[in-house]
Amino acid sequence: MRRAIAVAGATLALVAAGCDASGDDDGGSGSSSTTREVTTTRVEVVEGIGREGGFNPAEIYSQLSPGVVTVISLFEGGTSLLEDGGEGGQGSGFVLDDKGYIATNAHVVTKEDNNSAQAERIFVQFPDGNRVPAEIVGHDPNADVALLKVDPEGLDLTPLRLGDSAALSVGEPVAAIGSPFGEEQSLSVGVVSALDRNIQSLTRFGIGDAIQTDAAINPGNSGGPLLDAHGRVIGINAQIKSQSGGGEGVGFAIPVDAVRRSLAELRDDGRVEYGYLGVQTMILWPQLAERLGIDAKAGALVQSVEPDSPAEDEGLDPGDETIDFQGQPDIPSNGDVIVAVDGNRLTRTQDLSDVIGGHAEGDKVVLTVLRDGDNRRVSITLGRRPLGSGP
Repeated sequence: MRRAIAVAGATLALVAAGCDASGDDDGGSGSSSTTREVTTTRVEVVEGIGREGGFNPAEIYSQLSPGVVTVISLFEGGTSLLEDGGEGGQGSGFVLDDKGYIATNAHVVTKEDNNSAQAERIFVQFPDGNRVPAEIVGHDPNADVALLKVDPEGLDLTPLRLGDSAALSVGEPVAAIGSPFGEEQSLSVGVVSALDRNIQSLTRFGIGDAIQTDAAINPGNSGGPLLDAHGRVIGINAQIKSQSGGGEGVGFAIPVDAVRRSLAELRDDGRVEYGYLGVQTMILWPQLAERLGIDAKAGALVQSVEPDSPAEDEGLDPGDETIDFQGQPDIPSNGDVIVAVDGNRLTRTQDLSDVIGGHAEGDKVVLTVLRDGDNRRVSITLGRRPLGSGP
């Protein structure tokens, strides 16, 4: 998987691996915008895109592209993207509100080989030519989200609204706006190709519920918005799956429901804490459940338990026997199977990692665990998800 950030300077040849401004649309007709003055800042809030039905990429671009920016990151003391010995990257981002907050990907403003190393200098370039310095409020490597802040004084700002990724359906039309290969303000369109994808984060934990799209996403698109027919942000474009290094119709966006959580916590605390259980699991499927004699259609087979984790403290057990089944080796055959969290059954699309990742450190959860045919409830207080650790 490649992250869609354009890299320049000492890494010019490298294609790197890959707040809500207003309420929801009310479904009327026509689109409109309102402009209000904040000191010398002009803020244009766009409403009503797509109210007449259909998908109008030209309207989306005309109304919302002013809210999409280019993010330029400089590392190791570089003063220019092309300075010898310096290292820089270029991605995309979008305006969140009239205070100058901007969303992008964490990998746009951190080093590829060390996501805790933030860029020394950040600049945000607006479509009208203004280029201003930005500060990193915080970044969330687990969701690959970063929050930037610019001084809004004297800027024309067009905030984009955050939508709802949980309500998406495969086949819905989408638009992506960003700066692929440094070509600013580029529009591509496509559809939601798939949902509930798991993609790589900047840690060893995956990002669940990612959106797959065939809208062209290339290096430099990272951090830009994926928009629905109403112009609402449904995801942040982040990664491409490619053999050539360019977009091949398989791009991925961080779902906006995860983005919203990250942005809110980054704004409040400068960081995002995730709950940690401390198990490695594999997803149970019906034929495997039948083979193992498990009375459940879905669940998480415990493969291993991390030392000194909440799971170990509460005695979760992977067992000591394994089988090979349908080409899958080393399947635990006599260990614990987690089938529900807080009474809610796990599914293939709402698996254990997604559920635990939605909690914070200190949250208490009740796991429904099958062991040797017996059904028991285990109450666990989640720890803090460590960087560089398994799920």
